[in-house]
Amino acid sequence: MLHIKLESICYIIAKIREFQAKEEVVLPDTPASPSEDWALQVLADHSEDYSLRETISAIGEMSQRQRAELVALLWLGRGDYSLEEWEAAVDDAIGEYSLSAAAYLIGHPTAPDDLEEGLIAHGYSCQD
Repeated sequence: MLHIKLESICYIIAKIREFQAKEEVVLPDTPASPSEDWALQVLADHSEDYSLRETISAIGEMSQRQRAELVALLWLGRGDYSLEEWEAAVDDAIGEYSLSAAAYLIGHPTAPDDLEEGLIAHGYSCQD
C-alpha cells in the first residue's frame, strides 16, 4: 500500500522527465564508488531550473515514509526488489536515501521509467 497520492507521484515523474529532457542537462556516468556524490552535482549545476525546483519542493513536502516509498518505487521498478519485498525496500530506503530522495531520484537517468514500472507493479498507472 502506498502512502503517497498517485497524482503526486505522477507529478514528480513528469517533472523529472521534463528536467532530464532538456538539452543542457547532462547526467554524469554512474560513479565508480558510492562516495562520489554526482547526484548532488546535478542539483548544484541546475539549481535555477524550474522543473528541478518544483521536483525538489514536491519531494521536500513529503514525510520520511513517503520519500522512502519514492526511492523504493524506483528500486521496485528497476528490479532490485519484488512486490513481495515492498516493506523491506521501504525500510531500506528510510534514512540516508529518504533524506536525499530528490537528489537520488533526479540523479538516476532512468528514474521516470523506473518509477512508472514500480507503480505498475502496484497496479497503478499515470496514464489513467
